[in-house]
Amino acid sequence: MAVRQERAVRTREMILEAAAEVFDESGYAGASIMRIMERAETTQGAIYFHFKSKEDLARAVIMYQAARLYGMPQEARGLQQLIDLTFYLAHELQRNVVLRAGVRLAVEQSESGLAEYSIYQEWIECFRAELSVARAQGELRPEADEDAFAAVLVAGFTGSQVMSQIASGRADLPDRITRLWRCLMPGIAAADMGERLVLDPQRGREWAC
Repeated sequence: MAVRQERAVRTREMILEAAAEVFDESGYAGASIMRIMERAETTQGAIYFHFKSKEDLARAVIMYQAARLYGMPQEARGLQQLIDLTFYLAHELQRNVVLRAGVRLAVEQSESGLAEYSIYQEWIECFRAELSVARAQGELRPEADEDAFAAVLVAGFTGSQVMSQIASGRADLPDRITRLWRCLMPGIAAADMGERLVLDPQRGREWAC
């Protein structure tokens, strides 16, 4: 029984990886179960055993993206870690097909009718956790709103990566995130944090596997 369950888990992950590649290449509308089946080197029956429809598979890829981010710190440490996290995500979008596919599907939901907002909410909560620690450490301006800033940062990052994809295939995404932070920093960081915070696109890359 345990061997069968392990095989089922591996098959599901293999299908998700293959689906991510196809969705990343072609988007939701251009992907097909047949192409995903061929890429995964499995059967249509195996796909439908784990996922009842292409829509269900797309939703699973959206939610699977966080599981494929290795090395991310699990404990919030404040504003510098939040900055480094956004640079890490920028670099991962250049190399991590599952993250790219999940982000593309999340952005292009009008094509699929998924209306899956929960992944955005998860990132908002992740960013808010760092801001809460930053607040406790005296790193934020007194009037800063952690909830509002976390949502704005997710929206700003999402828009930046879409523009970067169109302009350069995401090659310039780290630079765009640097500019995003330069615009947002004055509204969130305490005055004495200016010299302590580092906007370096190379930071956070050590978390990558």
